[in-house]
Amino acid sequence: MKNKFNTFKQSYLWYSFKRDKVAIFSMVIVLFLVLSAVFAPLIAPFNPYDPLNIDIMNSELPPFWMSGSDPSFILGTDDQGRDLLSTMIYGMRISLLIGVGAVVLQSIVGIAIGLISGYFGGKLDSFFMRMADVQLSFSYLMVAIFFTAILQAAVGVGRFGEIAVPFLILVIGFAQWPQYARTVRASVLAEKKKEYVEAARVAGFGAGRIMWGHIFPNTLSPILVLSTIQVANAVMSEAALSFLGLGMPISRPSLGSLINSGFEYIFSGSWWITAFPGILLVILILAINLLGDFLRDVLNPKLYKG
Repeated sequence: MKNKFNTFKQSYLWYSFKRDKVAIFSMVIVLFLVLSAVFAPLIAPFNPYDPLNIDIMNSELPPFWMSGSDPSFILGTDDQGRDLLSTMIYGMRISLLIGVGAVVLQSIVGIAIGLISGYFGGKLDSFFMRMADVQLSFSYLMVAIFFTAILQAAVGVGRFGEIAVPFLILVIGFAQWPQYARTVRASVLAEKKKEYVEAARVAGFGAGRIMWGHIFPNTLSPILVLSTIQVANAVMSEAALSFLGLGMPISRPSLGSLINSGFEYIFSGSWWITAFPGILLVILILAINLLGDFLRDVLNPKLYKG
């Protein structure tokens, strides 16, 4: 383990990371937000899911620097009287859970299809790529809206709230697998012609072992870059669905549903209910995208100088 860490410290990735202030700052922001979400019960001043912490008489209290505020609620309260800071931390937790879960699902499906399609080629490749073309011809957000609206109408809003997290992971994950499939397929087409693959075939290795044991490790760089981008896209997709009222319910808010719940109050003076969750969402997406841009530049073989 120590040797692997020393190898990483001597790598071009680590060397580039240390010299890139934007990448360091983005990593610090992402780690801070992720750890805040993971340890929300320990960090948040209140538990927004506990009815004992909710008082409707405290609704729409402004942030601490404005008149009429309560020092107990640093960023004010929402329309239900919940501490906005605590609700944002818990909401970010749900947003990240859905985003990461959706990316894990789409990567599993897309990588498997990309490997099989690129390695075997022929009719199997044509079938999978035509499937990807058909799916890419539709906006993934429209696909998610379509299935979410159908399920919400079928089971009811109350029941939908109980299954919203796994369902959003499924619908966002399956809506975006073609990106992984195309990326992996392109890498496989380049790798399978190389000598180490031919040597593995001559040695009698099966197709599964060659694909997963030899070719797949050499496709990890583009997969890593794509994953950072897709996490940001998945979080944005969840926020968009929740903003449209088709995502997380207000009883279990995500950042998107928080923005939606406060949008009707933005012109009545309670701007903070929408503004602060919106700012947090922008910071989260921006930091992830900047980190993804850094990885894309460093892991691009054409830019490698090590």
